[in-house]
Amino acid sequence: MAKRCAVTGKGVQVGNNVSHANNKTKRRFLPNLQNLRLLSPALGSVRMRLSAAAIRTIEHKGGLDGFLRDTPSHKLSPELRRLKRRIEQARSG
Repeated sequence: MAKRCAVTGKGVQVGNNVSHANNKTKRRFLPNLQNLRLLSPALGSVRMRLSAAAIRTIEHKGGLDGFLRDTPSHKLSPELRRLKRRIEQARSG
């Protein structure tokens, strides 16, 4: 499973550990990803892997359905575009 957020696109970054003697060794900065189930009124429970910032954004926008409804499709990842279409089909049909 990739270490990348589905909403924000945050991923692994690389840098250096720098010692007191100024020795540099490579290290990785991992994003704060959480596996969680989001409740969608149209679809029910949806499992996603999101960063903490994405969780705050979704909650601020009024849940998963509100976030996807208010966000233009060209700004969403392919995974979220499919989810948005499924929610729209469930609401219309």
